[in-house]
Amino acid sequence: MSRELSERLRERAVQIHVEDHLRARLERGDSLRVKLGLDPTAPDLHVGHLVVLDVLRAFQDDGHTVVLIIGDYTAMIGDPSGRSETRPMLTKEQVAANAETYFQQVDLVLDRSEIEVRHNSEWLAAMSAADILRLMAKATLQQVLQREDFADRIKEGTPISAHEILYPFNQAYDSVAIKADVEIGGTDQLFNLLFGREIQKAYEQEPQDIAVFPLLEGTDGVQKMGKSLNNYIGLTEPPEQIYGKTMSIPDNLIEKYVRLVSGVGRREQDEILAMKPRDAKATLARALVNRLHGDVAARGAEDDFNTKFRKREIPAEREPYDKSPADLVGLLVETGIASSRNDARRLVEQGGVRINGEKVGLDATPVKGDVVSARRRYIELK
Repeated sequence: MSRELSERLRERAVQIHVEDHLRARLERGDSLRVKLGLDPTAPDLHVGHLVVLDVLRAFQDDGHTVVLIIGDYTAMIGDPSGRSETRPMLTKEQVAANAETYFQQVDLVLDRSEIEVRHNSEWLAAMSAADILRLMAKATLQQVLQREDFADRIKEGTPISAHEILYPFNQAYDSVAIKADVEIGGTDQLFNLLFGREIQKAYEQEPQDIAVFPLLEGTDGVQKMGKSLNNYIGLTEPPEQIYGKTMSIPDNLIEKYVRLVSGVGRREQDEILAMKPRDAKATLARALVNRLHGDVAARGAEDDFNTKFRKREIPAEREPYDKSPADLVGLLVETGIASSRNDARRLVEQGGVRINGEKVGLDATPVKGDVVSARRRYIELK
């Protein structure tokens, strides 16, 4: 299996560092400690997390130890990766509530009985001021500021809070604390993972090999999937929502979703991608609901979608809306269907908005009595 795992990593990873070293360890049967860090900054995991969770499952099946780091300490700082502004600091209570939901969600993919779950507050909260100073002395400020998001913010004159500098040090020390052999993450984590290697060397540990994997764009087809952007498909959302949101993704993302998160084998993936886009999305949506909720739920979600959208039947239960929006874009924002006017325009332009069952353009003006539907919600104008 180790050779198969090595080939799978090579096929799916965007970058492996150091690939020859990791492949040699796998093929000679070394028992590895494989780390994934999750900061509970929101209560839900989403479909984008399946990319790395599936990789962890492959390591599990190959006999390696998966170490899941719940970043209850680092979440209070907030990961600056890919951010153009400082994240709000979360309270200990907010982080604890979010972390509690993660366990039942990772069970959808991983064998919980074989996971080593650690909270990085175990070692980070116990550090004295002197310990923190010794940790920060292991690297230079120039090294930290080389990361792209910090460099961009300096160039643009956008503030960087001093506490954000601590984040890469703390995440790197997680690898020291658990003696990680391998760390995986999305491409936005490349700096953090490489920095972890440097800090391990400074503590006289063998540096971890790293593998980074593609980020999955959300239903808007532009930005990476995330709850704050309202473009996510949650792992524990109702089957009908998962199915409907999957059907709303742009056609150009079908292959990426099929290859990365559908959960079906290579032959079936190829069969799906040979279909027309509408049929491919329907098959993908059913496969995704099936892996998260089972076949019965998948068939039910498909029937529900076909009733509401293919047959264009409007459900009896609709949210009443009794204000007078100036335009369709305003209505989508005011009702929370879209997170911003730009998001609303994209949704309309992608054909994702209907009035009384008919697709509409940006020039449409909803009036009293209309039923507006988008992203699996129905709003009736009173």
